[in-house]
Amino acid sequence: MTYPSILPPASTDLEKALEQVVARLLDIAVLVRDVWSPSNCPIALLPWLAWGLSLDNWSSDWPEAVKRERVRKAITIARQKGTAASVRAVVQSFGGSVAIREWWQMTPKGDPYSFSLVLNLDQQGAPASAAFVDQVIAEVSRAKPVRSHFTFTQGVTAKAGVGLIAAARPTIYARLSCVAPPETPAP
Repeated sequence: MTYPSILPPASTDLEKALEQVVARLLDIAVLVRDVWSPSNCPIALLPWLAWGLSLDNWSSDWPEAVKRERVRKAITIARQKGTAASVRAVVQSFGGSVAIREWWQMTPKGDPYSFSLVLNLDQQGAPASAAFVDQVIAEVSRAKPVRSHFTFTQGVTAKAGVGLIAAARPTIYARLSCVAPPETPAP
């Protein structure tokens, strides 16, 4: 197959031949749409996609689901940076849930521009490690408004079930008739 030339008309035959060889070597089918998709990107290329989307922090220790979710929410977080919505999005990208109470919502009112953060994180059914929680807090610090300060409380999510247990016990009932002895007169 001959590829269209982009060389000037005064090119030598050697240059034209090299152009055709290189064009054949570089003609690799790459699905660009898949590489730029957080869901379909090969795991080996995911750190490069995160870098391309200007993700602030990356760790190779994260589970694959967290890595993909962090990349998926990178643009949303960047657009909302400095708001409570960005803090929520950061925590959700790590697979957690958060309750935020700002200073004006507290009773009594807290220090201006402060908020409390109750964070629930579970990694695949197990409580999150201290290092993972530290990474989440660092990301929250990057996403929060710069003037704001926060207190952090880690919540624990517990799941339990209530079951019904039935047992059968054979029982025999008998009706007893009790008659009091006749009274004897006193002497």
